[in-house]
Amino acid sequence: MSRRKSDSLAAGLFLFPSAAIFAVFVFFPLAYTLWLSSTDWNLISPEIKSIGIGNYSRLASDPLFWKVLANTVVFSAFTVGASVALGLFIAVSINRKIAGRTLYRTCIFLPYVTATSAMALVWLWIFDPKYGFVNMICKAIGFSGPEWLASTSWAMPAIVIMSIWRFTGYIMLLYLGGLQGINGELLEAASVEGAGKTAIFWKITFPLLSPTTLFVIITTLITMLQNFETVYIMTQGGPVNSTNMLVLYIYQNAFQFFEAGYASAISVVLFAIMIFLTLVQLRSSKKWVTY
Repeated sequence: MSRRKSDSLAAGLFLFPSAAIFAVFVFFPLAYTLWLSSTDWNLISPEIKSIGIGNYSRLASDPLFWKVLANTVVFSAFTVGASVALGLFIAVSINRKIAGRTLYRTCIFLPYVTATSAMALVWLWIFDPKYGFVNMICKAIGFSGPEWLASTSWAMPAIVIMSIWRFTGYIMLLYLGGLQGINGELLEAASVEGAGKTAIFWKITFPLLSPTTLFVIITTLITMLQNFETVYIMTQGGPVNSTNMLVLYIYQNAFQFFEAGYASAISVVLFAIMIFLTLVQLRSSKKWVTY
């Protein structure tokens, strides 16, 4: 056996376990979901009826699906935008020698590594209309707060606030890594040349953080599009579907309404949205990301 064939065989043997796991837990579920989206099945009956693109036609004319999709887009846009901006601001603020720096970083990052269910229960109390912390503050300064999670106007902002609070620490940590990877001599040289702190940040620091920004936006956006636990625990999609999201809608159709085919079609649409947005960001990154 030639050296090249021997190396190829060895590489194949080493890759096989990972490839097998990937095929079983990624490729097969994707293919099965795509096939299931063309069927009408209630998860119980042994008979699975093929209906072609019937589920996708139903999606196009389902007003609740479009409402849920709009909710998901609004939630993701506000949460990602605010989390990235706040995470960057905090990272820049504490990326220097200050007393208690490690403690600050730990406290800010702690919500991200705490169980989502536990955090959601805490925020249920925070937004409680009678005994919640937020409305207690509102009452102390002279006005009554809204019924946050029971209001169609305020439930979504409450979910957004909780999600921003939870993910800011993750984004801060990534930006801290990016800041510490910047060559300090570049910043010192710019300072010696007379550049101010604001100019140094926007002309040097921020462009050098652009690869981190790209990674943060993509990963956070994908996570927000798949938001489930927070909404399920805090509002269950209510009131009047004002906080219903795509993944929760998939769960409802599959395990409450027993429409596995329709739920699979929604899953395929969600997957296509995530792929499309990721490709758009990667393509547009050629214009603004500096490596």
